[in-house]
Amino acid sequence: MRAETSAGHGSAAVRKVLETELRAARARGAQEPVVVDVGGGSGVWAVPFAAAGCRVTVVEPSLDALATLERRATEDGVADRITVVADDADALGEHVRPGTADLVLAHSLLEVVDDPRRTMASIVEATAPGGAVSVLVANRHAAVLHRALAGRLVEARELLSQPDGVRSGDAETVLRRFDVDGVTALLADVGLSVETVRGDGVVSEIVSPEEAESWESDLAEFETVAAVTSPLRDVATRLHALARTRA
Repeated sequence: MRAETSAGHGSAAVRKVLETELRAARARGAQEPVVVDVGGGSGVWAVPFAAAGCRVTVVEPSLDALATLERRATEDGVADRITVVADDADALGEHVRPGTADLVLAHSLLEVVDDPRRTMASIVEATAPGGAVSVLVANRHAAVLHRALAGRLVEARELLSQPDGVRSGDAETVLRRFDVDGVTALLADVGLSVETVRGDGVVSEIVSPEEAESWESDLAEFETVAAVTSPLRDVATRLHALARTRA
C-alpha cells in the first residue's frame, strides 16, 4: 500500500448527504448512530460526527494523524465518543463487529489500498443491514483534464491511456483513480446497491475567484447542479458514491 493520504476533504455538499443519512439512521431507531471511518486520518469527519451525537470508530495506520485526531477530539470534548484504532484498512474485521455500523466512510481510501475489492468486502461486512457506505475517490478524468488545461499534455495522455489512471513508474501517492463506471462496478460487485454517484469539486479547484461578493454563493449553486449533471459530474475532482447494504 502506498502512503496513506489524509481523509478526503469532501465539500459541504458531501457533508450534507451524510448528515441526511444520519437523520435517516436515527429515524430507523439508532439514537446514537454508529459511524466507522476507515482511513479516517486526522478526524476531519470523525470529530464533527461525534459532536453531532454519533459513536465513531476511526481505523487509521498513521500515528501522526491519530495524534492530531485525538487532540481535536479532546479540544471539542468528544474524545469519549471516538474509538481510535491504529491499523490498516485490511484489519477492519478485527476491530469492528460484523453488521454493526449504520454508516461507513471510505474517503480517499480506495486509491491507496492494495486490493480495493477486498477492502470494500470488509466494509460491507461491518455495515448493518440497510446501512450506508460513503465512498469518496479521486476521479481519473479530472486528473487528465487538469493536466491538459495546464499544458501538460504528455502527462494527460499517459493518464488517459493507463487503465488505473496513474502514470507508470511515477512517484504519485495513489495506486489508482476511478471513473463513474469503475466505482459503480466495484460497489455493485461486493453486493452494495448504489443509490447516487455525485461529482465533488466540478470546477471549484480550477477556477479563479471573481471580485463580486456573490461569487462563493454562485459557485456553490453551480456545483450543486453540476454535481448530478453528466458529463459535468464525470469530470469532477472527486466522485462521491452513496451505497447501501441489503436490509
